[in-house]
Amino acid sequence: MKKVFVSGCYDILHGGHIEFFNQAKALGDYLIICLPGDESLFLHKRRRPFIPLEHKVHLTSSLKMVDEVVIGNDLEIGLNFRSEFMRIKPQILAVTEDDKFAQAKKKLCAEVGAEYVRLPKNLSYQQISTTEIFQRLHAPPEAPVRIDFAGGWLDVPRFARPDSYIINCAISPLVSLYNWGYETCSGLGGSGAYALLTAKDGIKTELGNDVGWQDPAIIQETGLCVWRSGKLPVLDFKTNPDFLRGKMAIYWTGKPHVTRNLANLARDYDLLIEGSKIGRVAALTSDYNKLCEAVRITYKVQLKEGMKELPTFGEKAKKYCGGGHGGYAVYLFDERPYHKDLIHVEPYMKSFFG
Repeated sequence: MKKVFVSGCYDILHGGHIEFFNQAKALGDYLIICLPGDESLFLHKRRRPFIPLEHKVHLTSSLKMVDEVVIGNDLEIGLNFRSEFMRIKPQILAVTEDDKFAQAKKKLCAEVGAEYVRLPKNLSYQQISTTEIFQRLHAPPEAPVRIDFAGGWLDVPRFARPDSYIINCAISPLVSLYNWGYETCSGLGGSGAYALLTAKDGIKTELGNDVGWQDPAIIQETGLCVWRSGKLPVLDFKTNPDFLRGKMAIYWTGKPHVTRNLANLARDYDLLIEGSKIGRVAALTSDYNKLCEAVRITYKVQLKEGMKELPTFGEKAKKYCGGGHGGYAVYLFDERPYHKDLIHVEPYMKSFFG
């Protein structure tokens, strides 16, 4: 009888595990799964198990392709199954193609004359890891989008400037994967919200798209934030945005935009920096009039860049959101009017208590 041995944490069983077990069983006649004991799992993963060991044993032993389940208690990273492996002396040790301990396992196999077999991760649907499942369990059901008031583009690493800032604010209504009440590609940081909702690293994704990090940074932080211009988000300070309540609206210009397609357009960075410094003081002092001044300066930069003038609704200040040249525009009022073309939004800051 040809025995096949596999080892893994298998904290949250998913389709990739089942496919791996099926492939492993096909190599022989008798499949043995080794689960780590709690202490050896902690040594390897630096965390407690997601579910109790007894439950994992019951789940894995109930699978039709599994013939035996054993527990590995060796406190050796990558080889917590050594004692059981040496006791059973299987003919095959099956591993996944991304095995990180190949050399140690091949040496162990040589001690008992076992074959080391690396199996591909073949799935007809999207692969997912236990870590990704855990992250999805902790992803929020809803997320804000954001308004940027001043300093836009200074979050793009190649445009970063010393002693300058990005001022932005998370807003509601919130969005979910099943209820997205805004236009897409619209300058509200929807990609950052989507990353948060799907448990992805939004900052890494945005920088990989050759744009800035402000969208995922403010959407995760919430509130009214001032960030230091630079290669990565550094929060200068965060403040309660309640002084903006009842004063903001957004206007849909009628066409979407793609930020990365606009990044290399010529623009007045000196004037952009001036607006960012005024916006920082405004946020620090909750000075609404000064914030409006920062927004007006930023709008001047946008007009000089070639954006069309926005319609007037009796506002104190206005500007295009995000990269501009389309998308939404933000309007600030002393007293926000009700108008069919304006969408009322409010500042959003998550509670410190969850």
